Amino acid sequence: MASYSLSPPLTVQPGLREFAPPSEPSHWTFLSNHAYVLIELHNNPDQVLREVAGKVGITERAVQRIVQELEEEGYLTRERVGRRNRYRLITGKPLRHPLASRQTIDALVRLVGPGPVGQDKHAFRSP
Repeated sequence: MASYSLSPPLTVQPGLREFAPPSEPSHWTFLSNHAYVLIELHNNPDQVLREVAGKVGITERAVQRIVQELEEEGYLTRERVGRRNRYRLITGKPLRHPLASRQTIDALVRLVGPGPVGQDKHAFRSP
């Protein structure tokens, strides 16, 4: 009688003591595109949105929409400097999801990575 299995065979990953399914490329991340745009603008507030789009891996139009939403909700401000925009985060605002609402934008950008030199130079704390 033949034996059939509906699941893929398990393989042993080097350095692990347990069996794990074979790894497959995955395209999901722990943070949303909104978070990545916000973090990128925090790290380099004078860059053009086309550069942000390239770093985040989304279209320039998607970045424009995200920036508009973040600005409307009070998470960042836009200041015109010559022919460019400079973006500033409102770091004291809470994160939006109920499970993370006790944390602030400041906690998010500190968690994910270093900001610009003189980190608080480009951020405002809300009251």
